[in-house]
Amino acid sequence: MSGTLIRVLDKVNLPEDLRKLSIEELYKLSNEVRELIIKKVNSTGGHFAPNLGIVEATVALHYVFNSPVDKFVFDVSHQCYTHKILTGRKEGFTNPECYLKYTGYTAPEETDHDLFKIGHTSTSISLATGLAKGRDLLGGKENVIALIGDGSLTGGEALEGLNNAAVLNSNIIIIVNDNDMSIAENQGGICEHLTELRNTNGEVKNNFFKALGFDYRYIPDGHNIENLIEVFSKIKDSDHPVLVHMHTIKGKGFKPAEENKEPFHWILPNTLDHLGEISSQGVEDYNTITKEYLLKKIEDGTPIVAINAATPGVFGWNKEFRTKMGRHYVDVGIAEQQAVAMASGIAKRGGKVVMGVMSSFVQRTYDQLSQDLALNNSPATILVFWGGISGADATHLCTFDIPLISNIPNIVYLAPTCKEEYLSMLDWSVNQNDHPVVIRVPMEISYSGEADNTDYSILNKFKMVEQGEKVAIIGLGTFFQKGKKVKDILKSEFGINATLINPRFITGLDKNMLNSLKSNHSVVVTLEDGELDGGFGEKISRFYGDSSMKVLNFGSYKEFTDRIPINELYERYHLTNQMIVEDIKKVL
Repeated sequence: MSGTLIRVLDKVNLPEDLRKLSIEELYKLSNEVRELIIKKVNSTGGHFAPNLGIVEATVALHYVFNSPVDKFVFDVSHQCYTHKILTGRKEGFTNPECYLKYTGYTAPEETDHDLFKIGHTSTSISLATGLAKGRDLLGGKENVIALIGDGSLTGGEALEGLNNAAVLNSNIIIIVNDNDMSIAENQGGICEHLTELRNTNGEVKNNFFKALGFDYRYIPDGHNIENLIEVFSKIKDSDHPVLVHMHTIKGKGFKPAEENKEPFHWILPNTLDHLGEISSQGVEDYNTITKEYLLKKIEDGTPIVAINAATPGVFGWNKEFRTKMGRHYVDVGIAEQQAVAMASGIAKRGGKVVMGVMSSFVQRTYDQLSQDLALNNSPATILVFWGGISGADATHLCTFDIPLISNIPNIVYLAPTCKEEYLSMLDWSVNQNDHPVVIRVPMEISYSGEADNTDYSILNKFKMVEQGEKVAIIGLGTFFQKGKKVKDILKSEFGINATLINPRFITGLDKNMLNSLKSNHSVVVTLEDGELDGGFGEKISRFYGDSSMKVLNFGSYKEFTDRIPINELYERYHLTNQMIVEDIKKVL
């Protein structure tokens, strides 16, 4: 029809459609894809700037290579949106009704163009070495391509992968997407080396990748499709390890993201609709409380260091805060293992250290928590943020930190229920020298209205909040408020005056208090915002195992959930207040 705008994207449904397009059409396609990503992510939220920076390179990769015969592995896979659009999932970006049909990460259940479900960083090269080795054993001939970048090379597994990929003596192609950023500013010697390579057009004498044995290629403009296609065509079907280092612009095509990359790494829905608005100031939350505490410690002359692994935004550690902290702040890059080991070293030397970590990333450093920290009993403080049941992607669930951390000897894991307890726990932890301490920071702030003068050096002493009978409710951390509501329902609807307990300690039991409940209670209820298997409640059940006390444990099941609404999960786990009450009634 005359006057109707014909999009190149309308002609592209699968990768083979790309090869029918001219270079000019490939550029038009890239612009159209970028517009789709901007519109869709603004609607749903998601990884914004990383995906905008990889559009042309993904188009060129699919133009040259033959997916799914050739295997692509996207590191973190938060740069896979263009890949999804080109591999049969375009409707997830063109049709608002399908916006939530596909996950924001690679997902084998969606298509055979995705091999792995990936959401954590620095894994693509290691996974690719396995694909290449398996191919060689089975006599295959396909290309294996690992795409890594956006700061991912700072993760230890990336270096392990490079170390092994370099000596495969067969086809493996590594694409380093160098956008001079991580989530915040990139950090460390590798970052500085990449800068040196960019400044010399890849010609620096001491080339790390060449030293390892890679056939190294440099692309100065990772948005130049002709150049990308030329280089990719030359290395296709290579019989040895090749590494392509390309320079891209994070947030490409959206000026605010290009100029201020950090806040646009991941955005909430409708963020772009409010770019000119000033965010509200003075709202107190656990992020602001923690920042104020750390800055006050510096003023007091405390030799304290705040450490994080490339995710300062999770804790609200913005640029202003980092600048004020100065040498008292360390970002180790995407390397939680380094963060915990470094924290242990600082504490062992007599310094004070507070490390922030998102619950989903705790498993990335389990060995260091156990060996480097707990075995050495280093008195570091670790703050776990975002712990709890949520509707998150399967790759970023935050329900496993309690079983992971609370079963390691020597660690004291604390669960505050309010601001006053949090500050008291934090201050005790920073000032003591006897234990590694972890604090599970609540998501939403609440107040008790009175100072917490608890001596937390007396370990595993629970707090009897309200003494009752028949039923004892032990509400851990964020679920203490749920325990209060369950108590209120039992009282108002059934006349049961339940006991309410705030355990505060996740890692141990108050045996005296638990034994005292045997005299006038028949049911003990535990509530925890996390996985039941290996969790807090099971410790209570084990304690009462040889008695007549009935114990009900409420929490999440041992499973990977994927974008399931939290209300639906609460129904599944019998975690609504009324369902908990009904379950209590059944055993009375």
